[in-house]
Amino acid sequence: MDKQLQLEIKKDRQIWKFCAYGFLKNLQFFEPYLFIYLLGKGMNLFDIGILFGISQLITYIFEIPSGIIADLIGKKKELSMCFVFYIISFILFFFVKDFKLAVLAMVFFGLGEAFRSGTHKAMIYKYLELKGWEKHKVYVYGRTRSYSLKGSAISSILAIILILNIPSSNYIFLITVIPYILDLLLILSYPSELDRPDSKKTGSVYRMIKDHLLGIFKKPELRRILLNSASFDGFISICKDYIQPILEAIILASGLVVISSMSADDNLKIILGLVYFVINILGSAGSKRIYKASKYLSSDKLMNLFYLALIICFFIMAISIKFQWTLLIILAFIILRLSRDMRKPIFVDHCDHFMDKSERATVLSIDSQLKAFIIIILSPALGFIAENYGMDNAMFIIGIILSVLYAFVRINHKKAQM
Repeated sequence: MDKQLQLEIKKDRQIWKFCAYGFLKNLQFFEPYLFIYLLGKGMNLFDIGILFGISQLITYIFEIPSGIIADLIGKKKELSMCFVFYIISFILFFFVKDFKLAVLAMVFFGLGEAFRSGTHKAMIYKYLELKGWEKHKVYVYGRTRSYSLKGSAISSILAIILILNIPSSNYIFLITVIPYILDLLLILSYPSELDRPDSKKTGSVYRMIKDHLLGIFKKPELRRILLNSASFDGFISICKDYIQPILEAIILASGLVVISSMSADDNLKIILGLVYFVINILGSAGSKRIYKASKYLSSDKLMNLFYLALIICFFIMAISIKFQWTLLIILAFIILRLSRDMRKPIFVDHCDHFMDKSERATVLSIDSQLKAFIIIILSPALGFIAENYGMDNAMFIIGIILSVLYAFVRINHKKAQM
């Protein structure tokens, strides 16, 4: 890519809107403390695993229909709905006192995920097509994702300030509503050409869903890519926040402190916020620059390398948790999250070689739905194992499962070039 085009993309107003969307969406101030918050409401790891399973079940049910709705009636309308669902979810979390209300909050969060995933990426695809920038998907998506992660990094720092100063931890959910209202307004300002359906198919919704799915799953390499991506992201999503109870147990047991004048509980909040800040700031830098690696290695090879790195990370975490090697645990979690953030632009680019323009939102929704299916099945199981047999054993089992799966989802380089 020449520097003039790179500068043109950087200055483009709509690209900036895409970046702002991700930045605001990732201002989830509760993220570093969600597990701790739920544990404080009397729930155990098994209960939390069930909650996340329920959220993903809702996502699973509505994922493909939401993608097809976006392809058929317009993406802007469909994406606006997701923020309404998110806002309802955050308000419900504010009032959570027991498991039942937490379930309802997770249901609306799952609806938000279903109506969001895939749709915004499809809008970016459409805009790049209109501008004639399709060849630069990795650069553009890497750039927009880097702003999402900058939002997460800033959110982590602000979360520390907020959690230490608000009357009680549940207020952090109400504060999160503010950037989501701003993001909803931003989506409404997107140009109308991004809202127009890509598909000209007509007929019953059932028949259109059937036609879409049959057309997509008849493509073996696309099917393998989706399974590869879903298993990779699914297992990270299952355990990405388990660092909260892990560090809580180690810090409270060891008496590790950052600020001696503060309580162990406040020190835990500070450490968690800093860990999430480091994870997200590194992820932002990696996502923004991953397009450079694609000059030297093909996208299929990069995806396979990241998958292998994921497997190694889980085994390292299992050993580190067993022996309470705090810094190595944190490092493994950082590498795990960094792998996901750097791999995502590569997946988006590679996947686009095998799907039709009219089915982009649907294909990306299928990716999210497959991931949701994995979480539905394994999130409660992981919570049960962690609660009864230890977190180290849970991480070791995940490493074994991924090692077996890799033989089936490894992307074939020769087929990828077809």
